[in-house]
This record gives sequence, C-alpha cells and structure tokens, in this order.
Amino acid sequence: MRLWGGAFPDAVTITLPKGEMPVFPLALAECGPGWARVGITKDAGDDPDVTHGALITATVRAGQGVQFIAGAGVGTVTKPGLPIGVGEPAINPVPRQLMRDIVAEMAAEYSKKPDVQIEVSIPDGAAIAQKTWNPRLGIVGGLSILGTTGVVRPFSCAAWIASIHRGVDVARADGLYHVAGCTGATSEKTVQTLFHLPDHAMLDMGDFAGGMLKYLRKHPVARVTIGGGIGKMAKLAQGSVDLHSSRTQVDFDVLADWGDDPRIKNANTALEAYTIAGAPLAARIAQEARIAAQALVGDQSLIDTVVIDRAGHIIGQAQV
Repeated sequence: MRLWGGAFPDAVTITLPKGEMPVFPLALAECGPGWARVGITKDAGDDPDVTHGALITATVRAGQGVQFIAGAGVGTVTKPGLPIGVGEPAINPVPRQLMRDIVAEMAAEYSKKPDVQIEVSIPDGAAIAQKTWNPRLGIVGGLSILGTTGVVRPFSCAAWIASIHRGVDVARADGLYHVAGCTGATSEKTVQTLFHLPDHAMLDMGDFAGGMLKYLRKHPVARVTIGGGIGKMAKLAQGSVDLHSSRTQVDFDVLADWGDDPRIKNANTALEAYTIAGAPLAARIAQEARIAAQALVGDQSLIDTVVIDRAGHIIGQAQV
C-alpha cells in the first residue's frame, strides 16, 4: 500500500489458507525512495517456539514479477530434500503463495503491475536459528518462513494429548468404526479425502503418535489410519512415538538398508532418501510404520498407514 502511494495502516489483515482473517498491528513502519518496510511481532501463544516475540519484517521494492529475497536473519537453502530448491530463500511454498495473492490484490486496487521484490528479514534470526534444526538441514544464515495453515496451535504437549483423547472419546460415542490420526494439515486432507471420513473421525495427532495409540489401546476403535509425510512416518517406522524434530531424528543407516542403496546414508532428509530409492522405500516405511503402530495399539484395532509427499500425493500405503 505504501509503496504504491497509499498510507501505512495501523493494522493489516490477510486471508489464511483455511479462510481465517487475522488482524496484525504493525510493530514497524518505515519507507524511503523506492521502498517501504513493515514489521509484525511473532506471537506463538504458549507454543514452545523459539521465534516467539521475534520481529518479522518485509521490505518491498519494484521488481520483475514477484521475487523473494532472504534478508538478514532468513536462511538460504543449501541442500536438496526440502520443498524449496537449493539457492532459494527459505520461504516455504504456502507463505510465498500468500504473498503473491496479496500483491495481486493490491496491484488491482492501485492499478499497478504485480511486479514487486519482497525481502523478508528477522533481526537476530541467525542467532535464533542455531536453536533449531536449520543448520543440520542445510539452511544457512537464519530461520525459515514456514506454515501450511498460517496458524500456530497454542497447545502445550499435555493439552494437545488431552485433545486427542477427547477426539477418540467423541468418535467412540458416535459409533465410528474408522478414525485417522495425521501428522499435519496436508496429510489430514489427503487421508480424509481418500477414505471419505467425517471431520470428527480426524484425530489431531500431530507429533504425538504415542499419545494417540496408547489411548486407543485402552479405548479401541475398529480401524485406525495413520497418515503423514515421509519424514515423520519414517520416525514412527523406526520406533519413535514422539515425532517432533527437536526430540527424534530419522536413522538414515536404517533407511539405507530398507532402500537397498548406500547413498541414502548421506541423505539430508527422508524426502531426499525417497528421491534416491523411490517407491519401494516409501512402501517399506509405510509397512514398518504399520507394524510399529499395531504393536502399540494392540489387536483390538486394525492399523493401516498412508505416506505422502509434500504436495499431498500418496507415495506409500500399508494395511493388513
């Protein structure tokens, strides 16, 4: 708005992928010849997020199309296996699309061409990134701009697990014979569509596979589908029940055995391992995850698994 002749508002709103329209007060607003910059303070609620309270800034200038630049504190991708290519700013596809949509909307309003260079910066982001897995993943120089829904779920671990338990209780009370627990929004959408499941059959599992399966052992549902990306499903397949990146990691030596390719030992991510070994590795991960989950839940429920890629395409499935 400011770059194209308008005034800085006191607050801004955007439409998130699921339709929510949050309002953000500006923590920073400044401009100069040919550029304008705003900042918003990250609020992670009570989520244990090292970026809580960080200032996230965006600087816009004239460009060619919509271009993204990693400013100070935002990382650059240096290894394959991530959703953004090597050499690109570590700004994930969904945030990029949100920004493109806003540029198109503002261009129409101000009768401008949608040609904008967007530089995202996070003061102290390089230091904060050392507390994350970014350096190990080959993201150098700062943090990543993530998100598939645009919403941080403000749950403590205990509260999240309690919400899973309540979801099981509701499903059982309604007589559902088939429920599903997924690691994130993309896998949840894929699994729900695949099996035509109602909303209340979708348990908000997230990283807490153990919390869900141990409760289902005592409060069984006839059929349980577990869905997720190949990285988190590989952790489950290797016996982890907490799938969070800060608490468990994929064993690439094991993946190399499963994929029958020693190159996998040097892979950066499970997704990169999949690009090396292909469908047989995804199928093996799905099967091993099913076996591990079945052992946790007992024989009162039948487990099947669905492994997806980042786009939500099914790359592996396993059932009894």
